[in-house]
Amino acid sequence: MQLVEQRIIKKSNPAWEQIDTMSFAAKNLWNAANYCIRQSFIYGHGVPSYNSMDKLMQSSLEYKALPAKVAQQVLRLLGKSWEGYFAAIAQYKLDKTNFTGKPKIPGYKSKDGRCVLIFSEQSTSKKVFKKSGQIKLSAIDYNFDTQVKQSDYCQSRIVPKLDHYILEIVYEVSDHELNQSTERIAAIDLGIDNLMAVTSNVPGFKPVLVNGRPLKSMNQFFNKKRATLQRRSGVQTSKRIKHLTSKRNFKVKNYLHRASNYVIELLMELGVTKLVVGQNHDWKRSVNIGKRNNQAFVSIPHGQLIDMLTYKGNRAGINVIVREESYTSKSSFLDGDFIPDYGSKPTDRKPSGKRICRGLYRTKSGRLCNADVNGSYNILIKEFPDAFETGDSEVLVDPIRVNLSGFIAKSLTPF
Repeated sequence: MQLVEQRIIKKSNPAWEQIDTMSFAAKNLWNAANYCIRQSFIYGHGVPSYNSMDKLMQSSLEYKALPAKVAQQVLRLLGKSWEGYFAAIAQYKLDKTNFTGKPKIPGYKSKDGRCVLIFSEQSTSKKVFKKSGQIKLSAIDYNFDTQVKQSDYCQSRIVPKLDHYILEIVYEVSDHELNQSTERIAAIDLGIDNLMAVTSNVPGFKPVLVNGRPLKSMNQFFNKKRATLQRRSGVQTSKRIKHLTSKRNFKVKNYLHRASNYVIELLMELGVTKLVVGQNHDWKRSVNIGKRNNQAFVSIPHGQLIDMLTYKGNRAGINVIVREESYTSKSSFLDGDFIPDYGSKPTDRKPSGKRICRGLYRTKSGRLCNADVNGSYNILIKEFPDAFETGDSEVLVDPIRVNLSGFIAKSLTPF
């Protein structure tokens, strides 16, 4: 398994000017090479191979402005972009439902844009790494600190962002064998006020509601501040708006890391071997829960949270399953309602209970329970129908709310 250690490079960094110049040169090389490929493709000559493009571009000023191995990585990246285009076209012809439109050929980068820089192991100084444990990249007169061991190191990437760069140090870790037992299972229902509703069939486990209001507050402040700046300046973006956006992204990512660390550590203590996470196809674009809730839901990067849970769970030996969650909110867990997949709902199906308000669900017998917890349990039994043969479902009405303000993660994963 490959993981990434990230380092933020701001304008105050001594290497900023060199990195910015190289990233701009990489953009020029991308556009120049892409022009040649597009012309060849449009006029029916096919897409040139990487080797032919490397030979063609070696004499160009754009290629010479970069170290040879870095320039080669730009061309490889462009080649993968074209491969992705053809793969998407093939998939589009088979099933158009997974696309919002026909895939387009790789385009040019903005005139003032930047391009990612990739430094392979050969572009990294082995001597400096061995002596000081720091990363020294080709043509950059600066040593970057890292916690990665030289024996695990794979490559480095410098990724341009709004007002900064991110150094991504890629390293290899050994894969943990995933336990295939289905005796101890957990499920997560993602939301807004309750970022995660965690349930499990472990006897005696009380459902956990991870507070999502801090994330909601971050996004509300960001949206309000950005709207004010845009109204005053009359432009959609500026240095202040970029800085504001970066700050918001850092805060959100930090909170998601803390939340995912908390959940994985909790599941490890319980001995859970499988985690089911509910997610619907195209749920961000198709959501219709009111103007305010739409904005709050779309602004929270649930996909990023699922990715964090997946790789951290795999490192802990927990098999993470992403499950389609349609009809789990309307169905009654305690009444054992049948939960169909999206598109296969019987015409005469009617749930036993009803969601009477945002946070409460009323079962057939009139019993009230937390709506998010009810949905989380339904996600669990939708994937594993026999999960509660020995489990205790009566704890559904007594969830525990968790605030992460005082939570400090253990050494599960340093990044």
